[in-house]
Amino acid sequence: MNAADQPGASLVAHLVELRSRLLRGVLGLVLVFVALLPFANRLYAWLAQPLLDKLPAGGQLIAVEVASPFFAPVKLAFFVALVLAMPWLLYQTWAFVAPGLYKSERRLALPLLASALALFYAGCAFAYFLVLPAVFSFLHAVTPEGVAMMTDINAYLDFVLVVFLAFGLSFELPVALVILALLGWVTPAQLREWRGYAIVGIFVVAALITPPDVISQLMLAVPMVALYEAGILASVLLTRGRR
Repeated sequence: MNAADQPGASLVAHLVELRSRLLRGVLGLVLVFVALLPFANRLYAWLAQPLLDKLPAGGQLIAVEVASPFFAPVKLAFFVALVLAMPWLLYQTWAFVAPGLYKSERRLALPLLASALALFYAGCAFAYFLVLPAVFSFLHAVTPEGVAMMTDINAYLDFVLVVFLAFGLSFELPVALVILALLGWVTPAQLREWRGYAIVGIFVVAALITPPDVISQLMLAVPMVALYEAGILASVLLTRGRR
């Protein structure tokens, strides 16, 4: 037996490969982050626009903490860098695990990864262009007379990032259903049978993770119901192909 064929040598080789992939992923993320830093204030102005559009004339965001004008845009730049670098990070993960997969598994895993990434981006875009304007319109309408909406930039950033993550992850529902069906944990027939319970669960989740207004809850729940149906259809097609 050659030294390279021994289990210990194989483990060391895997660890070296893992370290290399991690370093490449982190380096790519850092490069994107550094490239975005000069545009951090512009990115924050773009992110704040849905709220600024709903404020009365002269309304603006405020910075309560001394260092907030610096740290809030930098934090946003890192989040944007993470989102933009996600294809590169997923590629490094794929390059590490792909050699250990069967050919049929690789044919399924790659489209699932691409679909998950596209759905996450779609969820974030849906939240920015549709949900946030609707939420801020509602909040502006229910603001008591004599009260000025002057949100702290850190609080606003945290709120928007939570909304982005909530919608981005919720849009992954079809991919999750397909994975469960491919693993054999559920069948498309069971997913159809559980449709009523799923719809109730979706509305409960939407009520918990969205702002306290009916509009944003419906804007999350209705697409999730449609995505649930899309997940059932994709599960039928993929499991039929495997059989």
